[in-house]
Amino acid sequence: MSDDQTPEADRVDGAPHPRDTQTLFGQQCAIDTFLTALNADRLHHGWLITGPLGVGKATLAWQIARFLLATSDEADGGLFGGPPQYDSLLVDPEHPVARRIAARSEPGLYAITRSVNEKTGRLRDQIVIDDVRGLTHFLHMSASDGGRRVVIVDSADEMNPNAANGLLKMLEEPPARTTLLLISHQPSRLLPTIRSRCRELRLSPLSPEDMHDALIQAQAEVQETPALAELAAGSVGEAMRILRLDGLEIYNQLVQLFATMPRFDRPRALALAETAAQRGAADKFELLLTLLDIFISRTARTGATGHPPMTEAAPGEAELLMRLAPDPLRARAWATTAQEISERSRHGRAVNLDPAALVLDTVFKIQKTASA
Repeated sequence: MSDDQTPEADRVDGAPHPRDTQTLFGQQCAIDTFLTALNADRLHHGWLITGPLGVGKATLAWQIARFLLATSDEADGGLFGGPPQYDSLLVDPEHPVARRIAARSEPGLYAITRSVNEKTGRLRDQIVIDDVRGLTHFLHMSASDGGRRVVIVDSADEMNPNAANGLLKMLEEPPARTTLLLISHQPSRLLPTIRSRCRELRLSPLSPEDMHDALIQAQAEVQETPALAELAAGSVGEAMRILRLDGLEIYNQLVQLFATMPRFDRPRALALAETAAQRGAADKFELLLTLLDIFISRTARTGATGHPPMTEAAPGEAELLMRLAPDPLRARAWATTAQEISERSRHGRAVNLDPAALVLDTVFKIQKTASA
């Protein structure tokens, strides 16, 4: 386990680490699915925890790990010889296992994430084979106590081919009493053989009420606004990113800019581009591209359905969306624009295009569609 000075690839900026998050909101269906398998003595050795970013997949993985290790001694049979029955994954924070996990010293748990490159001192972009090789040593060393062992991979999408093949061997020949929990935001990117050897637990976007409670637990400065729930689409992680980077105000600026369409408001467009071009503004630039994509998607959906979203994400948005996409024909035009802008953005970032230039190019494309 890493010390406090080592960057952690599985931590969202400004939020507690999932191992320190006690309550999981809005995912009771996934919890019940896991407990049903456990209570029936059909605990699968590999679980693929899927769903959108930021809905609690890592929190669930750490909750399952804490529970399995805390109940390891009970697994051999209850009072009458059968497996004990559980209705919750909650573990007392003062339980020795919970305390060891919080201190990153639990011998029955192994977490695989992107590691730090010793040459650069920065987190790698991928999980590499060396990160997986350590698992063999862990399983060998921990086998002697006869208890349960849990492995968390966060996220499995980030494994390079060598790492994925190394983990596949563990899934093909699972060690006794070992549970592997693979977190995946895009399971289609995984090897089909990995997916086929895991049972899936799919998590859903959170309701506004559940997201509100989760944000309070994460000690975020919660704003009582439906706009945040709209833009975050049920993702606590995305909501925290929006709050941290002032995303609500940025989206409001976008709506004000596009409200002048098809006329091009150059001062507003330049001010928006400068926001993305500032030194150290890489995170804000990425959020800006996300919000642009959200705006275009909401515009296309308005034309396709004949009405704007029930909740505005910024003042005046509903009227603007209806004007830009009054019918299905315009909806198709905006859907095509969304695809073209997405492709341009990927290319622009791949060739390190100036952020301000990429933002202006996107605005020009939106203006062109609004003028058609």
